[in-house]
Amino acid sequence: MGNREEIKRKKKKQQKRKDLTPIIIIGTLAVVVALIVILTQIKPVGEIKIPDRQKAVQTDGLTMGDPNAKVKVVEFADFQCPACGSYWAGLEPTIIKDYIDSGKAFFTFSPFSFLGNYATDKTWDESVKAAEAAYCANDQGKFWEFHDILFINQKGENAGAFARVRLLAFAKKLNLDSKTFEKCLDSGKHSQSVTDANAYASGQGSNFTPSFLVNGKLVNSGELVQAIEDALK
Repeated sequence: MGNREEIKRKKKKQQKRKDLTPIIIIGTLAVVVALIVILTQIKPVGEIKIPDRQKAVQTDGLTMGDPNAKVKVVEFADFQCPACGSYWAGLEPTIIKDYIDSGKAFFTFSPFSFLGNYATDKTWDESVKAAEAAYCANDQGKFWEFHDILFINQKGENAGAFARVRLLAFAKKLNLDSKTFEKCLDSGKHSQSVTDANAYASGQGSNFTPSFLVNGKLVNSGELVQAIEDALK
């Protein structure tokens, strides 16, 4: 009798293990699938460069210099535009030193965001979102710092340089209030501002970036210095 009872108990244990096996397998698979989903949604931030340059002496929002200066310059630029990045890295420091800080010119940056890939990715247009992020930084008094960190971290057009995770990381690097910035960016708070800025650039006859209005005259970066000099005369 004893042996029969022992055999029955062993069979019951074996059956329980068999019954639990599918549950364990399903549970394990569910965990693996969940991890895969989470990992695929996490995009690496990558390297972030910090610009080492001084701002203009006088800044206010999206402007630099004395509003009463004789020459008014407006820059139309897309944060993804390689030529705009080249102007920022090469000529802009000279413009700031020779014309803006000297009180000769008043400078305004006007986003012209048209290089994004909205036609193929309606969830994230890098040109538009970078401009929106710059406006969000402006809400916290750091437009020009964000402007600089965007240009120094260009990686080609629509290549992920201005993915959401990177824009948030830029804000953190600049010691912005991360929660406020994230809420601003995700809510599309400044989407209309970007749309209006695009309309303004087009309305002034701009169809390339960077382009500049110098006292109302549209010029390219190669003509900028001469146009300012002519306006000063």
